[in-house]
Amino acid sequence: MGESTPPLRLESDSIGASEIKLHFLFCPRLHSDFFLLPRSLSSRWLPFLFNKVVFSGSATRSRSLLQLFAPSLAMEKVRGEFLASLLLAFLLLLPSCRAFYLPGVTPRDFHKGADLQVKVNKLSSTKTQLPYDYYFLDYCKPSNIINSAENLGEVLRGDRIENSVYTFKMRVDEGCKVVCRVNFSSEIAKNFKEKIDDDYSVNMILDNLPLAVPRQRRDGSQIHSYENGFRVGYKGRDNKYYLSNHLSFRVMYHKDAESDDARIVGFEATPSSVKHDYTDWDDKNPKVSSCTSDSKISPGSNVPQEVAEDAHVVFSYDVTFQSSDIKWASRWDTYLLMNDDQIHWFSIINSLMIVLFLSGMVAMIMLRTLYRDIANYNQLESQDEAQEETGWKLVHGDVFRPPLNSGLLCVYVGTGVQFFGMTLVTMIFALLGFLSPSNRGGLMTAMVLLWVFMGIFAGYASARLYKMFKGSEWKRITLKTASMFPGIVFAIFFVLNALIWGEKSSGAVPFGTMFALVFLWFGISVPLVFVGSYIGYKRPALEDPVKTNKIPRQIPEQAWYLQPAFSILIGGILPFGAVFIELFFILTSIWLNQFYYIFGFLFLVFLILIITCAEITIVLCYFQLCSEDYHWWWRAYLTAGSSAVYLFAYSAFYFVTKLEITKFVSGILYFGYMLIASYAFFVLTGTMGFYACFWFVRKIYSSVKID
Repeated sequence: MGESTPPLRLESDSIGASEIKLHFLFCPRLHSDFFLLPRSLSSRWLPFLFNKVVFSGSATRSRSLLQLFAPSLAMEKVRGEFLASLLLAFLLLLPSCRAFYLPGVTPRDFHKGADLQVKVNKLSSTKTQLPYDYYFLDYCKPSNIINSAENLGEVLRGDRIENSVYTFKMRVDEGCKVVCRVNFSSEIAKNFKEKIDDDYSVNMILDNLPLAVPRQRRDGSQIHSYENGFRVGYKGRDNKYYLSNHLSFRVMYHKDAESDDARIVGFEATPSSVKHDYTDWDDKNPKVSSCTSDSKISPGSNVPQEVAEDAHVVFSYDVTFQSSDIKWASRWDTYLLMNDDQIHWFSIINSLMIVLFLSGMVAMIMLRTLYRDIANYNQLESQDEAQEETGWKLVHGDVFRPPLNSGLLCVYVGTGVQFFGMTLVTMIFALLGFLSPSNRGGLMTAMVLLWVFMGIFAGYASARLYKMFKGSEWKRITLKTASMFPGIVFAIFFVLNALIWGEKSSGAVPFGTMFALVFLWFGISVPLVFVGSYIGYKRPALEDPVKTNKIPRQIPEQAWYLQPAFSILIGGILPFGAVFIELFFILTSIWLNQFYYIFGFLFLVFLILIITCAEITIVLCYFQLCSEDYHWWWRAYLTAGSSAVYLFAYSAFYFVTKLEITKFVSGILYFGYMLIASYAFFVLTGTMGFYACFWFVRKIYSSVKID
């Protein structure tokens, strides 16, 4: 199998194009793995790059590429020489000119007749959410089943990738080919019927592409949509079960214009139920009259194969290769085809309106507090204005008084910082394309590892806040920071995993993986939290802008709309409103086995969430201080964190309206995992709101002269 992987490729629709598409094949983008470079920038260094670095491809191709930059080379020769010298020095320091590739994203070139091996993945169902190993059902097995190495994310997702009996030759069509015969016992037939009832699908992989099954759109459009994997079978109108025992594979390839090699750009299959006819069965040389090497089977053209006790089921397949204009960089478009970009833009605009509304309120408050309160401190125009504008000043002696359960607040703030760092870095990597769906399990692996390594920031944040509260037991707070959130999550996860074990599902995390997770927690995360705490506690404590009175001030009776429960619940509505449309797509990708890849939209929504949490907390904190209530520490955290309550409520609404889960265990799994997600969202948003309010309070009280 030949493999040619040029690290750089250029494309231009025409010589007069104003932009050049520069392909970096080590950046696994989805729709287009290129960066757009203006001609003026490209012309300075790309000609040098093509002259000095050896790429696979002919000299003719390199010369044709240089012609794209010819019009502007003469004008910028002097500036280009300097940059070329720097680039040459950099390249000479490199050990070689080979490109760096990420696993699962390297383009592979296959020559005609090269062996292709189809791998099988888990059986999945949106009804039960319980994945099973492919060979849990009695499908045809190879003589030696080989498990592919799975990363941590794949194991946690329940992926079990193994070899199969389906093998082809590249660009060699094959007619109907018999794989094996399986004699169905009552137990085997029962298992198949259960999986058909639960709408299980079979997932396969070829050259890292998941199997796609075309289906007609509900609106009658001629454009096909696709679903992942093919159904195990179907239940007919006669209440009998029929098995998908024949697969018509279609492999699309894109051929290199200058060689005989080609790349796989599509992998589809059409399942059929066929009751094969034969007289005498020979395992070594099976001869079936309904499946010959010069015939292919069309769906619905044969008598279907019923799932029944003592049935002799013959499995077969045929394969067709089809040339395609789709390029390797765009081969995932089939799986990521979506027609709801307008919905995403509506989500962004909706969220921006919320942000603009809150920003206007914050700007008004800042104007009133910082400009009118401070500049006109001794020039109040009326007694009413004095009463309104000096309300928050009256509690200056108590506003920095440590709250009740200050140690617990430090723990949750530190955990929130850890979660914020993990989320931010994960999204940045996803934006750059490193965590695309082609890198299977990469997103989950990255989140777990980043959570572990962000422990140092959790320890630092909790220790700094704890020292400001003049606490002395920093080791106890550090231990709580390292163990409270992951301990609660691990306890819920362990119970859910035990339920999955009871169902004999491949989604159950093996003991070895569970041990690895515990090691990451206690072996790496906990020590890093202690390191961060030690560094944070050794630093000088933050000084309060104003002194705290020895005797607490009595808080006047508050209006009903300023009561803690009401204001906290009101505060969570807007942050949730900023993200709930995008939340629908995230839940769909998780629970309906669809790919989520629009990380650009997600990052924008995340930025809007940060701003919304900060601004709503500042607004409500200002109103609270104006009413002479100085218990703002926990209120700030809970105000933004209460959006998690709405998230969990929305997940219940989604469960009722969008999912078809009927099994009790599956329902427990859904709400268990959504409880973990809501808890994490509470910690994340609560910390963002707390720090915004903390900055705001310190800012306004440090700007006022207090006698």
